[in-house]
Amino acid sequence: MPGIKRGMTEQRVVSSFMQFALEEARAAAARGEVPVGCAIVRGAEVMARAGNRTLADRDPTAHAELLAIRSAAARLGSERLTDCDLYVTLEPCAMCAAAMAFARVRRLYFGASDPKGGAVENGVRFFASPTCHHRPEIYGGINESESGALLKEFFAARR
Repeated sequence: MPGIKRGMTEQRVVSSFMQFALEEARAAAARGEVPVGCAIVRGAEVMARAGNRTLADRDPTAHAELLAIRSAAARLGSERLTDCDLYVTLEPCAMCAAAMAFARVRRLYFGASDPKGGAVENGVRFFASPTCHHRPEIYGGINESESGALLKEFFAARR
């Protein structure tokens, strides 16, 4: 990260930004939504935050990442988020990965891997596709245990 010493300091900064995404995931769970949260950061400023709202909005595209990308783009007055980093609690699906590519997100930080629906390290591996026109820097496993625990608790309560 520019302007930040590598190592423990960088890890603390990344983890602190992921806390915003985790807060959004907890809020989504409290609303009965799948607990996925997202925060978009530019420099040291959080530009947008969102949690899943597919049920509340009756919109299958109301994933945390898409909602946050829309909000950040509106706030910045640009469809390009070239100097923004996206933090999300779960490995993005293909739809969300495509949105990140179109928005030109600089870095992607995600929490838990998603072997069933993920499209970054799993599934179609969207950013590795030769037709993908923009690939963010990718960092997985950020606050992975906390992100995964939210999902496990949520689905265990529904079984």
